[in-house]
Amino acid sequence: MNYKVIKKVSKAMMVGAMLMSPFGCSDFLNEQAPSNLTPDNFYTIPDHAEAALASVYADLRFYGGGAGIFSSNWQLLEALTGTSTTETAQNSDLNNLYSLVHDGFTAHVVNYWNGLFKVISQANQVIDRVPPINPMPEAQKKKILGEARYLRAQAYFTAVQLWGDIPLITKPQTAGSEDFLPKRANKEEVYKLIVDDLLAAEAAGLPWMDVSGRVTLAAAKTLLAKVYLTMAGFPLNKGASHYKLAADKAFEVITYANANPGVINLFTNYEDLHREATENRVEHLFMLQYHATVAGNPMDNYFPNFKPVTFNGPGGTGSSVPTLTFYNSYEKGDLRAKNQEGFFYTSYFTNGSGAPFELGAPYVFKHFNRLALGTAGAPGTRQNHLNVPVIRYAETLLIYAEAQNEVGGPTADAYAALKRIRDRAQLTTPALGTFSQTTFREAVWRERWHELAYEGITWFDMVRLRKVYNEKTNGFDNFVGHINLSSNQPLQEKHLLLPLPKPEMLNNPNLTPQNPGYPN
Repeated sequence: MNYKVIKKVSKAMMVGAMLMSPFGCSDFLNEQAPSNLTPDNFYTIPDHAEAALASVYADLRFYGGGAGIFSSNWQLLEALTGTSTTETAQNSDLNNLYSLVHDGFTAHVVNYWNGLFKVISQANQVIDRVPPINPMPEAQKKKILGEARYLRAQAYFTAVQLWGDIPLITKPQTAGSEDFLPKRANKEEVYKLIVDDLLAAEAAGLPWMDVSGRVTLAAAKTLLAKVYLTMAGFPLNKGASHYKLAADKAFEVITYANANPGVINLFTNYEDLHREATENRVEHLFMLQYHATVAGNPMDNYFPNFKPVTFNGPGGTGSSVPTLTFYNSYEKGDLRAKNQEGFFYTSYFTNGSGAPFELGAPYVFKHFNRLALGTAGAPGTRQNHLNVPVIRYAETLLIYAEAQNEVGGPTADAYAALKRIRDRAQLTTPALGTFSQTTFREAVWRERWHELAYEGITWFDMVRLRKVYNEKTNGFDNFVGHINLSSNQPLQEKHLLLPLPKPEMLNNPNLTPQNPGYPN
């Protein structure tokens, strides 16, 4: 656990309500001066519990935090995949990620560790301190605890995939805590906590969907399916039993969606994936919440370098742009590759709303907010409130298709799930009878690469599958030895895990040894 995290948890917990708009806090503010609040006297009324939970949600936004010049933390999960490259090359840490020579001092690695463990620390406070609050409606208490356990599970799931064996902290810590300098727990123990937390969240009375952006039942079930899918593959290799668990859990969401298509569904067009009006709705099962008055959308490093695509005129860093080979790997006629209709744009409007002009290359359109940044004849509002997607129903369908195929080959339901993704892209799907288990498996993997690109998901697929999509052959290479075309560098065994952050290892000698292949 990071020393700075421990010192900041209590203070951040007190101001969290101001960072998560769905939570009221007038009663909380009337209790006593914030400077006099401590974790011991704070948790006394239900509003305190709501405020503390709000701080956990707010801390999720470390994802968009800065990582040096022209870079953000989220680029960690994109630069390593080989599907993006940079037009600026002015951030040495980001360059090291693209070149696969990152180490324990790389800013993105350090920031990600700190961010995840701060979320875990804040969630631990809620989980530990809320149960004794009395009086408090039991349904409200159960729901808050379920949300906190979901958020802790999500943070631990990300961390265990990135670093393997990690500290397992489940209680609030102080400098006097026995586990203040924790050792690393076996990844099996970490996954057990993740599953237990998600099962608790699933049983917490959460609504299927929530337009306020709080955790939903659909998100809890889908994340649990994703955890089972990951456990079935590397490094735990649980196999058939967990593919079955993943398929069954994802199918629960699909069954509900089929019965309630106005509540959960795929959007009919890709534009709705990045519109403020459709946030936290229909396909968006869980998102990171952004509002420009607190924190605006953090994905602007996808803007092309010094090209006038927004009201700001010639600007943008271009520090994450698609590789041409990945863009060209989309099938002919795939709507996802169509200019301004899918996930990319190759032309736009001068200063966001003026004369059209060619960009000269494809750029990521998936996170582009036309309302805020401008579109043809409509100047932008200049207030980018767009959320960042974390779990979409499209992924639920693909989890089910992959897991069900592993259980017993392609079935009609698995085929239907895959076909829905391809139908929206206006692609023809070969008949079910033409697929073997192997060819269907790779068909689903390809859709994951093409549908979920640039959403912080692809890297985790590479690690759990030990496979990487080859843009040139349209097949899949073994992870070790695959050449990332963004840098023409091969992936090595050591890249399956990130290095532990060196500053954290210096603070806590119990974290040793360093992950294999990286300097101690």
